[in-house]
Amino acid sequence: MEQEKYTLPIYNSAGEKVDTVKLDAAVFGGAVNTALIQQAVVAYRANQRKGLAGTKTRGEVSGGGRKPWKQKGTGRARVGSIRSPLWRHGGVIFGPHPRDYSIKLPQKMRVLALKSALSIKLNEDNFIVLDNFKLNNVKTKEAAKIFSNLKIKPEKKVLLLLDRIDGGVQLAARNINTLNVGLVKDTNTYEVMCCHKLVITHEGLIELTKRLK
Repeated sequence: MEQEKYTLPIYNSAGEKVDTVKLDAAVFGGAVNTALIQQAVVAYRANQRKGLAGTKTRGEVSGGGRKPWKQKGTGRARVGSIRSPLWRHGGVIFGPHPRDYSIKLPQKMRVLALKSALSIKLNEDNFIVLDNFKLNNVKTKEAAKIFSNLKIKPEKKVLLLLDRIDGGVQLAARNINTLNVGLVKDTNTYEVMCCHKLVITHEGLIELTKRLK
């Protein structure tokens, strides 16, 4: 049973089984660590934040250097500056300031999280190996037909991992809203977990195994 789990069919663009490939148990045979996946996803999303939101305090707002009126004798409340946070056009109390949201995750943790994410796709039977992804014509219709041949429903989010991406693939795939095309060397836990189906070329699988071993 375990032998069957780590042996997957290889399909061609017509959806026909042309060969089989044995997965490396060192990459796909480990236990799934959901806590580590959660850490990797949180770190990835935090690292995408720019942290540019900023407001000015009363000391940073232009103007307000002169006291509007004398301290006593006017019958009005005492005030030292027209840039008081209580006034219109004044400063902001406890407002946001530019900051760094990035989270550094050790490489070993990132690798283990990615292995766990790949194991989940394998256990769910959502891991598909393709012999290659070549298009005779650079057309979106032809690219979509390949996924239709693989019996992937149009509404399912697909992550296509390649060892290299040429301009023709990018042009043909960019109009498929549910498709995300990525390089094996750059793939991460977040994008693996965000897809319903993971489609990887045979060459890409070899490169991914070398990367994670």
